[in-house]
Amino acid sequence: MKPKAIFNWSSGKDSSLALYKILKENKYEINSLLTSINKEFQRISMHGVPVSLLEKQAESLNLPLIKMELPKEPSMEEYCEIMSKTMTEIKSQGVTHSIFGDIFLADLRKYREDQLESIGMKGIFPLWKINTTNLINEFLDLDFKTIVTCVNETYLDKSFAGRVIDRDFIKDLPKNVDPCGENGEFHTFTFDGPIFENPIHFEVGEIVRKTYPKPKSDESEKDGEYAFWFCDLISKQ
Repeated sequence: MKPKAIFNWSSGKDSSLALYKILKENKYEINSLLTSINKEFQRISMHGVPVSLLEKQAESLNLPLIKMELPKEPSMEEYCEIMSKTMTEIKSQGVTHSIFGDIFLADLRKYREDQLESIGMKGIFPLWKINTTNLINEFLDLDFKTIVTCVNETYLDKSFAGRVIDRDFIKDLPKNVDPCGENGEFHTFTFDGPIFENPIHFEVGEIVRKTYPKPKSDESEKDGEYAFWFCDLISKQ
């Protein structure tokens, strides 16, 4: 009998490719998808994708969806409390593993593994340490389709928001931007590919700029902010 696993689903390209590899490997029984949602706006955290499109993805993937609702700007304590409660409930269903699309952020992987270990679960990272240029090319070769829903203005300008990722997109990225956006340079929504029964239909809406306060590393620092460009996606029947 295969061990049961929860899949941490962001709706984007890395999640899609990681799920593809896990399904192809066929070592785990995927119990459900788990996605963090901004409770106030009913959108996927950081990606800005409406819940209606997330639900269509889950339907096309034929997998149950667990939506973990978070407050607008949760503290680390609030996040850990909600995550711990959610994962404890998931574990009670016989789930022993949690799968992520992380690629090379070692501190993030350690945090995830430490949190899972505290409740007796293990983390699985099918994309770990694979060259990101190779990953994005594999993603495109498999005929996945994904659109950029959010860009960090520190790295990319407004023109990148709302673009479908293709070879030209990769060529246009500045040299300091990871081709998979693993440092948070951009986020995506995958709307077609080999893991989906049907493509997800949507319209591209407006592109808006939003700012968020930077955390202070010490009291002497001046207040600052991060700026992001979000491309709204509107669900179509």
